[in-house]
Amino acid sequence: QVQLVESGGGLVQAGGSLRLSCAASGRSFRAHIMAWFRQAPGKERQFVAGIRWTVSSTQYTESVKGRFSISRDNANNTAYLEMNYLKPEDTAMYYCAVRLSYASDFENTDDYDYWGQGTQVTVSA
Repeated sequence: QVQLVESGGGLVQAGGSLRLSCAASGRSFRAHIMAWFRQAPGKERQFVAGIRWTVSSTQYTESVKGRFSISRDNANNTAYLEMNYLKPEDTAMYYCAVRLSYASDFENTDDYDYWGQGTQVTVSA
């Protein structure tokens, strides 16, 4: 099975930056999409950013466009989420997810096969 470990969360002031990492451990895997989701208190889990593993095309939710950047390091089976100009509304538990099969869309949480345990991001005003 694929195991995902997120890291890089923490407490940051509004306007600051954080870099999240999602490392896939164990035997290598064939991932079609690696993505980041987040869930804030009292809200449903929502898609943040995703990247197709082999071709590196990306998709972002509207609220983070221009501020967040997703990337991947194939050799290390790691995806990153660079978060800049952070806002209090970005406060959430951030989860890494992997979809193994082909997909044309990124946003549906039910389409992902593996999930990490999450890393907390807290942005203070």
